[in-house]
Amino acid sequence: MSDLLDPTNDYVFKRLFSEAPELLVDLINDLRPDLPDIASVEILNPNIEASELTGKYIILDVLARDGEGHCYNVEIQVRRYGAWHKRGLFYLARTLGTQLTAGEDYQELRASVGLHLLDFDLFTATENERQQAVWRFEMRDERQPNISLGNILQMNLIELNKADRLGLPPGPLLAWITFFKHWQEELTMANVAHEPRPEGHEPHPTA
Repeated sequence: MSDLLDPTNDYVFKRLFSEAPELLVDLINDLRPDLPDIASVEILNPNIEASELTGKYIILDVLARDGEGHCYNVEIQVRRYGAWHKRGLFYLARTLGTQLTAGEDYQELRASVGLHLLDFDLFTATENERQQAVWRFEMRDERQPNISLGNILQMNLIELNKADRLGLPPGPLLAWITFFKHWQEELTMANVAHEPRPEGHEPHPTA
């Protein structure tokens, strides 16, 4: 039964955030606190298809679009496999490429944003990498990273286990990390000041 309530379960994650768009808005805003808040989202893929549950690597992502037209690919990944990041980049680029139809002005393009919560350590090679758990990748020059092509393509990664170990500063992001990693611990969750799961938004245990 615990698997049916675990927010790191692909199925539960998608049910939770696709059925509560306002909760997804909170997640997006809290994971990107330095960027302007969004007010609402439209869920573009609310249903869970049977074919999504039979693949070798199950990833039930949530696709959403905000009021300004920016698109979000939000998902959680609990198993590390070699090509997962290529898949994420492919979907992000495809989300950007499908925004326009023939003849539409490129000025109409809006950002495509990936938000990936990883329940494993991704970067561990150097001391710097071991001390950082929240990452944002954009199109920037290698030698002058302050020069960018904008954030129209943006990949946000959060290593949940590492973030939990490092101990982030108090705030909404720490509350989400605590929720995903300690959701079964009543005393820990009782001390969360910024509750990421509003009353009434528990995922249904069955389809």
